Amino acid sequence: MSARRGRLVLMPNTLDFGVDDTLDLRETLPQRVIEQAARLTHWAAENAKTTRALLKRVDAIAPLAQALQTVQIAELPRPPKGGKPAGDDSAAWRALLQPALDGHDLGLISEAGLPAVADPGARLVALAHEAGIEVLPLSGPSSLMLALSASGLNGQSFAFVGYLPVDGGARSARIRELEALSVKTQQTQLLIETPYRNEALRQALLATLKPATRLSISVGLTLPGGWTQTATVADWRANRTTLPDRIPAVFALLA
Repeated sequence: MSARRGRLVLMPNTLDFGVDDTLDLRETLPQRVIEQAARLTHWAAENAKTTRALLKRVDAIAPLAQALQTVQIAELPRPPKGGKPAGDDSAAWRALLQPALDGHDLGLISEAGLPAVADPGARLVALAHEAGIEVLPLSGPSSLMLALSASGLNGQSFAFVGYLPVDGGARSARIRELEALSVKTQQTQLLIETPYRNEALRQALLATLKPATRLSISVGLTLPGGWTQTATVADWRANRTTLPDRIPAVFALLA
């Protein structure tokens, strides 16, 4: 009989990036998720620091199975900086699954929201399936789905298109491309940006999109003072709202 394998547990995280430890986890994470996080002793994480911050908050509600300093947290391999070609890092990714192969449940966690959604952890999930490791997804917040549901835009057909180019000309061309696609398919286009470029993206969208296109912006969802506002581009142009540069935002458009 083969040795028992652990599971890859897809663990949701809060949407505050661990910066506000005064918030009660139970306002955004189900009790079952908190208890599961407390039991796990092996983690694959996008960021070890934010994972430790979450586990410290978990411990205040459901005591950890072992001391936080002894919990094993391995970070996902990071792509090389500067756009240089990467070597074959398959071995590094597969090594992350070793605890599960040894019989331990392994948590996969992102910096915020659901792992493997707009997140590099999807590669580890694919490798788990290849290795015959059970994958267990747990319920939790997703800024993309929360923003879509609050937008009033088409929730029957939508696409997450990630980040837009930083270069102004390429960014405008991509915005026009997404708007044309939305016109043709009546599909909502979801996009995000690094928080310090939130306002720059808002201005680019308003400068490029047609006046009748509907634009929805969600800021700080699940956080105190979080909001969603949907209006035509023409109405947004008359609105003096500026976006914060330290809080994540989700943008959605429907032409």
